[in-house]
Amino acid sequence: MHDLRARAVSNLVQSGWEVRLSSSRGVPYFYNLETRESMWEAPPDLTQEQIAALPGAKEYLPGGHGGANGERPAQVRASHLLVKHRGSRRPSSWKEQNITRTKEEAVSILLGYAEQINGSPDKFAELASKHSDCSSHSHGGDLGFFKPGQMQKPFEDATYALKVGEISEVISTDSGVHLILRTA
Repeated sequence: MHDLRARAVSNLVQSGWEVRLSSSRGVPYFYNLETRESMWEAPPDLTQEQIAALPGAKEYLPGGHGGANGERPAQVRASHLLVKHRGSRRPSSWKEQNITRTKEEAVSILLGYAEQINGSPDKFAELASKHSDCSSHSHGGDLGFFKPGQMQKPFEDATYALKVGEISEVISTDSGVHLILRTA
């Protein structure tokens, strides 16, 4: 059985299909190195097991990290809405020179935003653009891709625990309090 699976994986690699991430849309797509064909949907002649075995599948396909080995993906992408407070490591932002609110006030503000967002990625980006205390506000809160060890641990752990499209509860870090939207 193991030899059969190894041959199937070898055939896939030889067939030229791999999973890539669209830089413009931030979503995975399928690309054939030999034919230079690309498509948003999986090639119809591939089984789910074959798709999961493609180069790039583990990193870019939703659920690619949820396999039998339970490994985390190599990287994730997220947006966030940050509300700083006077206990934040840098209690200032692009919109407020000296932040004096308490952590409790910051959490209350963030919970108000969460009610307005109500699971909508578009509303998340709109509110992050207007209200986030992070410079990522200019990109709707988008932080781009990051790997383990690049973000503060509570932020990283919360992001990796989310499924693509999910929004976190309030997460507290040294920077302040966040809502996190996992986008890839």
